[in-house]
Amino acid sequence: MDNRKQKRKRAHKNKTIENSTTSTTTTINTNQHDNDTEILDTNNNNHDSPPSLSAAAKRRQKKLLKRCSANNLPSPPPPSSSDLVACDDMVAGRVVPAMDAVVKVFCVHTEPNFSLPWQRKRQYSSSSSGFVISGRRVLTNAHSVEHYTQVKVKKRGSDTKYLATVLAIATECDIAMLTVDDDEFWEDVSPVEFGELPALQDAVTVVGYPIGGDTISVTSGVVSRIEILSYVHGSAELLGLQIDAAINSGNSGGPAFNDKGNCVGIAFQSLKHDDAENIGYVIPTPVILHFIKDYEKNGAYTGFPILSVEWQKMENPDLRKAMGMKQDQKGVRIKRIDPTAPESAVLKPSDVILSFDGVDIANDGTVPFRHGERIGFSYLVSQKYTGDGAEIKILRDAATLNFDIKLVSHRRLIPAHSEGRRPSYYIIAGFVFSTVSVPYLRSEYGKDYEYEAPVKILDKMLHSMRQTPDEQLVVVSQVLVADVNIGYEDIVNTQILAFNNKPVKNLKSLADMVENCDEEFLKFDLEYDQIVVLQTKTAKAATLDILKTHCIPSAMSDDLKDTN
Repeated sequence: MDNRKQKRKRAHKNKTIENSTTSTTTTINTNQHDNDTEILDTNNNNHDSPPSLSAAAKRRQKKLLKRCSANNLPSPPPPSSSDLVACDDMVAGRVVPAMDAVVKVFCVHTEPNFSLPWQRKRQYSSSSSGFVISGRRVLTNAHSVEHYTQVKVKKRGSDTKYLATVLAIATECDIAMLTVDDDEFWEDVSPVEFGELPALQDAVTVVGYPIGGDTISVTSGVVSRIEILSYVHGSAELLGLQIDAAINSGNSGGPAFNDKGNCVGIAFQSLKHDDAENIGYVIPTPVILHFIKDYEKNGAYTGFPILSVEWQKMENPDLRKAMGMKQDQKGVRIKRIDPTAPESAVLKPSDVILSFDGVDIANDGTVPFRHGERIGFSYLVSQKYTGDGAEIKILRDAATLNFDIKLVSHRRLIPAHSEGRRPSYYIIAGFVFSTVSVPYLRSEYGKDYEYEAPVKILDKMLHSMRQTPDEQLVVVSQVLVADVNIGYEDIVNTQILAFNNKPVKNLKSLADMVENCDEEFLKFDLEYDQIVVLQTKTAKAATLDILKTHCIPSAMSDDLKDTN
């Protein structure tokens, strides 16, 4: 069993998808400009000589001279440098992207300490990329400014860093929007224009400030895949582009341009694998424009809605026959429905979803995308906005039914992200109660938390659904050792199920019940049939001394305190 576990860990370490932000412990100020370096002729000062030609330009010039000679035409004059640039651009069929709109983003981060939730971690600095869009705004990646305390941006060829204000952070799609109040920053800067979703094999150029230097960097490649991708930062599944251009640390937030010089995506993550090279991922324009329109419509980011069901493919013919499907009917079977979602009022388990907003769904869960392409039907849902309605056709007991449903964003029992909120905690008699989230598990068990965390917690993370909108998974994070809790020191990351025979729905309800308890004992029912019993008066009296010993300012986080 241990050998298999080690093999899984090694396989997990050899294949990772990483964000591309350069992190450093100190911020290095550089005054280097990105201007072209002028190469001087040290042999003579004759500046009237024709410009040096590239190998490709020399070949074109030679062919032109031959054609002129064969047709008894005069030789053309030597080309100027501007003619060469224009000629190179025309031959390549490309438009030079607006690289002056690409900026370098500097951020100082101060992350919460989820293991010691009354503290914050030591601050650190990072650098990434961004680009200017219309409306005096700058786009970059959400992970580039996560837990920010200060954000600054610097233009190409400038030695000045301008303070930026964060307008919105979208963790799901890994996009953040900034602005700069200083008018000087916006001088001589033209915003980028967005292009259409590229096709396979279309050329792309990624521009940014990756690791390895301080000046702007340009890498080129082609679109190699278009599909629903797993966004590492937000743990969401949205449309994404796979490209073969190198995306390295620091490229995060930089634009990807097409041949026309239009932005077709934002670089945000890359695949690190022993058998793979130069596999990068780009957030495409449909996702970017969805984020921008959402912000403009609501004044804040509200998220991407989902269809809150788990579904099963219907590729087996016997399964389709048993579900009463006709030969010409296709769809997917509903396994479970989120009890807190609006869909639970009309949909039932074993319903077969035939179409979404009039688009038929195949037995494998895909829908037509473009010519010769198919994509998961969740793409149709992601094109909607939170609160929008949708028409869904289902098959139930061999009868076809149509329902209008309201789409909302997803809230998991164990959240994938803290979304900038400080972690909640409650302390009584040295018992530190906290809520479980993915950042909490990563803080406790490291990046391999999927292998190291308790199995029951992992099972709930993957499969459990909230039964009420405010439900949380509350655990005993640790026990701060004291005389009052002797014998309980080894309890760690164990879920609390009930207090004094009353179920615990969330951390706020637990804190309220303990604070208002007038019974002789405090009894906590934990996972694995464990119980903790403390005398009420002794436990509450010992709490203040424990807080003082560990320099903890309060027995509970601010969000749990009664504001009345």
